[in-house]
Amino acid sequence: MLSAKRDISAAKRFFKKMMRADHRRLPRSINVDKNAAYPDAFSASQEEKVLLVDCQLRCVKYLNNIIEQDHRFIKKKVRSSQCFGSFYTAERTIEGVEAMNMLRKGQVKRLAGNDVMGQAKFVASLFQIAA
Repeated sequence: MLSAKRDISAAKRFFKKMMRADHRRLPRSINVDKNAAYPDAFSASQEEKVLLVDCQLRCVKYLNNIIEQDHRFIKKKVRSSQCFGSFYTAERTIEGVEAMNMLRKGQVKRLAGNDVMGQAKFVASLFQIAA
């Protein structure tokens, strides 16, 4: 989720969105970078029963490097287009690139790699457009 600021409310939205996702198992630990907003948002989300009480927060600066490697492709594309004109265009572009990467890697549950109509419906549902 793209946010203009990395504050406590953005971190709480991140935790809520993460827990709404279709999980095979609920998370035992959540790995984040060392942003100061995460511990406060994590404890507040546990109090609001968004996160499980026995879930742990691991704040390690470089633990999510594997995830960040996926973003190199986006950074390369953004650099060549000389940034975005507004926050809205940045958000929509990154959402589109992430959706296509999910389809390419087969990370969408219950959607086969050769199901073109299913992929079109998935993209349409993400961006609220007609397929």
